[in-house]
Amino acid sequence: MRSAPLSAFLPDQTTGRAKLTYTKVLQGSSPEYLSVSVDRAGSGSYDGRKLDDPPHPRPLKLSDATTQKLFELAAALGDFRAVDLESHKRVANLGTKTLTYEEDGQKYQARFNYSLRREAQELSELFEKIAAVEQHIAVLEYAAKYDHLSLPRELLQIQIDLNNKALADPQLMVPTLDQIARNPRFLHLAQVRAQNILERLQNTN
Repeated sequence: MRSAPLSAFLPDQTTGRAKLTYTKVLQGSSPEYLSVSVDRAGSGSYDGRKLDDPPHPRPLKLSDATTQKLFELAAALGDFRAVDLESHKRVANLGTKTLTYEEDGQKYQARFNYSLRREAQELSELFEKIAAVEQHIAVLEYAAKYDHLSLPRELLQIQIDLNNKALADPQLMVPTLDQIARNPRFLHLAQVRAQNILERLQNTN
């Protein structure tokens, strides 16, 4: 699907600061809707939910390296100006992905299910890895409040995802992990796993 300017002359409160947004919609998945937005300063938001649920974005702050990589990949795709990213091949429904670039009141979008463009694949994958971190944070926060027994399982999944290099900017989890590691109300196994992850993240910085 070819992109086109959507708002050439509309005023924008963040005029001059470019923003990238990635959304994916896949009914029946978890989450069914996810969105990650980020500006050139690394400030942005994440929203992951069921399609019928109201928006509930969470603020995030990405590292300089991740932010730079996102914008480099977008630039390689012409910031989605007049680009067709869809493969137009018969493939399974992998979710409708939309990439949006906004700057100075201009907005460009490219939408696809599956793309053969390496840059589009890498950009989508990086956004998915950011979303995975935010999903882990949300699950940890919920479990810390309402379901202590599920913490060890979620922390184990984080360790597996780290082993598989499936997370981008995992340091975003540090405040939540630190609370779990330091709080004796939680299972000892949860505290140990949280501490192990913290040490691993510190050693990779």
